[in-house]
Amino acid sequence: MATGLLALLDDVSALVKASAASLDDVPAQVSKTTGKVSGIVIDDTAVTPKYVVGLDPSRELSIIWQIAKKSLINKVFILSPAALLLGFFAPWAITPILMLGGAYLCFEGYEKVHGMFVTHHEGDTDDPAEAKVVTPEELEAERVKSAVRTDMILSAEIVAITYSTVAGQDLVNQIVVMLAVAVFITLAVYGFVGLIVKADDIGVHLAKTGKQESIRSLGRGIVKVMPSFLKILGYVGTAAMLWVGAEIIAHGIPFLGHALDDMVEALSHLPVLGWLAKVTVCALGGLLLGFIIEKIVVLVRRAI
Repeated sequence: MATGLLALLDDVSALVKASAASLDDVPAQVSKTTGKVSGIVIDDTAVTPKYVVGLDPSRELSIIWQIAKKSLINKVFILSPAALLLGFFAPWAITPILMLGGAYLCFEGYEKVHGMFVTHHEGDTDDPAEAKVVTPEELEAERVKSAVRTDMILSAEIVAITYSTVAGQDLVNQIVVMLAVAVFITLAVYGFVGLIVKADDIGVHLAKTGKQESIRSLGRGIVKVMPSFLKILGYVGTAAMLWVGAEIIAHGIPFLGHALDDMVEALSHLPVLGWLAKVTVCALGGLLLGFIIEKIVVLVRRAI
């Protein structure tokens, strides 16, 4: 009996040691995955601040919190389990799903670019009597809903890419890495977004209460530069949306993925130029694909 108990304890100890050895690699895997999804993270960070523009400043952090909370819930309780199940039962479905998400990003990115140049559409009305009155609460709810919808696509891409990096690991390691990435990226993205949207308030505070002129000058500079910064950030978010969407699709089509990799490899001696070339090609390709998808959507709507 004692011998059997000791053998069982030895087995448990070995299992614990093996698990610990596996989990020791988690930080490295999280770091590796974060690097792979950096484009999506940039997209998410750049796109989100626009959802609080024009709303009550006192509600900005509350709105960001609502989006962040739903983003984390989606990653942890919906997307991660779905990726694990798909990886076990239908691993072939992950790439097509990623490509569909990439196509959606290209479509939304094209819509944003199109909206920059077209300010009036047929069917729009200038008659105030025909305009729908929207309360601040309804506008906030709609903004949050729209932000969560976009974040759901980006989060799905993040989770799928994370799963692809740990697909060969044991189940416990897969779960730990995916949860760690979900929490880390959500906190990083929305923490930074919160800082961005409140930067003007921080600037005002420094300008009014700074004990030194340099501090007050810094505060005034922050307030002055933030409108332009947010505008530029919106452009970056749109470009990132096109770039990320197109790159995901390219890597789902072997010959396009190889061509993209070959281009980057050819410029390996100039890594920054190689990265810029890849981003530019993907963004332009995403814009073209978004245009095609938009025309298809219009035709389908007319047919219905």
